[in-house]
Amino acid sequence: MDFRFTPEQEDFRREFTAWLARNLPDGWDAGRYYFHLPPEELNSLHRDLQKRLQAAGYAGMHYPKEYGGQGRNLAEEIIVLETLAANCLELRLPGLISFGMAGPTLLFCGSEEQKRDFLPRLLDGTHVWCQGFSEPNAGSDVVNVSTRAVKEGDHYLINGQKTWTSYAHMADYCLLLARTDLRAAKHKGLSYFLLDMKTPGVEVRPIRQITGGADFNEVFLQDVKVPERLRVEPEGQGWRVALTTLMFERAVGDAILAQEFLRLNRVMIEMARTTRRSGRPIIEDPVFRQDLARLHVEALVLKYHGYRGLSQLLSGGVPGPEGSIGKLLWSEHQVRAGEAAMRMLGQYGQLLDGSPWTVQSGTWPFVFLLAKGSVIAGGTSEIQRNIIAERVLGLPKESVRSARQ
Repeated sequence: MDFRFTPEQEDFRREFTAWLARNLPDGWDAGRYYFHLPPEELNSLHRDLQKRLQAAGYAGMHYPKEYGGQGRNLAEEIIVLETLAANCLELRLPGLISFGMAGPTLLFCGSEEQKRDFLPRLLDGTHVWCQGFSEPNAGSDVVNVSTRAVKEGDHYLINGQKTWTSYAHMADYCLLLARTDLRAAKHKGLSYFLLDMKTPGVEVRPIRQITGGADFNEVFLQDVKVPERLRVEPEGQGWRVALTTLMFERAVGDAILAQEFLRLNRVMIEMARTTRRSGRPIIEDPVFRQDLARLHVEALVLKYHGYRGLSQLLSGGVPGPEGSIGKLLWSEHQVRAGEAAMRMLGQYGQLLDGSPWTVQSGTWPFVFLLAKGSVIAGGTSEIQRNIIAERVLGLPKESVRSARQ
């Protein structure tokens, strides 16, 4: 496969890179990692940047014009997303569900009314979305969702609880998976809804993370009324729609996250050049140089794995279970990056932002702690390995292997 972009596309990359440099917040430095931004400021900066992107014709490059997009192609969309990830992924975090899940799901599975109502406001930053899949007893095993949706006239009455809901505290809408048929097989009894987070009966409770932040939330639903028109596809099709959501998240997300990791690697290399340990710069230690090289190679592997999936999309295909390979690559890479940085820093790795002796504003203790959840969020590493074994390599299912043993 030839993953190179055309000369015209590279010209477009340079054009957009120059525009972005002029439109980032004052004082923004892509050589830093702004993990400490307060949620309210992050939300405001995200929405402002998205409005600027829309006004300049860079939002939704491959979305049809009738839905607020630019009517161009997916390759140019990837160029925009890669450039943003390489310079300011933090500003995109509140919109990760919006653009990685909600947009593709609505575009491929939404009704005409849903596309016209929601996609323009998603693309201009008016709406931020969150994802209501995981529950206290249904995390990686999404098919066990127990949140209940009961049809009453022209609406559904929904009761249940969701957890680990990223950015629910700042979201306007939620992609909600709920059970509409208790008698059907688990995966056939689910339906998919678009939930207005301001609906009476919706309660969001932040979950304090090990990093000290609270980007995750619990969401409680008590007698929440959702109009029938906000159900995506017919009843019982929720599992199929959910798989569409997850597969597109994987396919597009891998190439984008690779750019963020390459940026993070550059920040780590700068840390190793400017921080001394045992009287000499960290980067002179051959063991740590090996760590830096390995992390760079891993980020490139993720990048080209993502490009492989994107090539399939560009040729008219749909994402497949190979997306689990990318999830495994990026989540475990983040763990190794955090651990490598902490080994390099030694005792300095205990210092968070605020200490006069902290290194790079405490970026690396934060990355180290954040990565502990990466191998759980979006499906645990164990689940991903099972998917790869069974659906990519064609190995026997776990139950069969266990019985043979």
